[in-house]
Amino acid sequence: MTYSSSTQAVPQPRAVPRHIAIIMDGNGRWATKRMLPRVAGHVKGVDAVRGVVEACMLRGVEYLTLFAFSSENWRRPADEVSLLMRLFVTALEREVAKMHANSIRLKVVGDLSRFDAKLQELIVNAERKTANNSKLTVTICANYGGRWDIMQAINKMIAADGKGHAYTEEQLNPHLAMAYAPEPDLFIRTGGEERISNFLLWQLAYTELFFTETYWPDFDVGALDIAIDSFQQRERRFGRTSEQLLTQKKAS
Repeated sequence: MTYSSSTQAVPQPRAVPRHIAIIMDGNGRWATKRMLPRVAGHVKGVDAVRGVVEACMLRGVEYLTLFAFSSENWRRPADEVSLLMRLFVTALEREVAKMHANSIRLKVVGDLSRFDAKLQELIVNAERKTANNSKLTVTICANYGGRWDIMQAINKMIAADGKGHAYTEEQLNPHLAMAYAPEPDLFIRTGGEERISNFLLWQLAYTELFFTETYWPDFDVGALDIAIDSFQQRERRFGRTSEQLLTQKKAS
């Protein structure tokens, strides 16, 4: 199934976000603040992922998308990049069976060609194993960039059409890396930074943004509920006026 864009159709209002996207920032600073090596922050961050996944399931969130490694993160020190790759492998080896048992579907999106053969194989096997699960879709964005996503979608669209004429937004949507998911309702960034850093540039057009000083390893169920509560206070107009929303509410 491919979802339409929020600039073309108005999503149904929901008290709980259907789709939450998170930039998990602050692992290294969490560790440095405690005079620990940066690796300790990344390891602790994996624990935070488990807690947020469980909380999303309990709250009825259908899609959770996590920015794990950007296409720009290759610029980090080589030893840190190597560690992150090992953590990714370990997480897949340890967590996929549990996810499958809880009917969680796992997707990994990004330019995976740069990963080694073992990691690519683990990703393929994990996606295949969990493909029919429906409780929650967890997407890991790895070696992902929003601009990369748009360009690869354009190239796929041109290849599929073969005519080279002017294209529409509706024609591009099915080729985006996350065409299987509705656009995020709520975007969360931890760690105090207030930017989207090349994450889901197309999909975040009408997403509610929430920034927190909390470092990712400390982002727990309570912090998630604060973000969801903030979302519930927002008026989601999608280009309409407040008066239109009020009239629609009275009519329903």
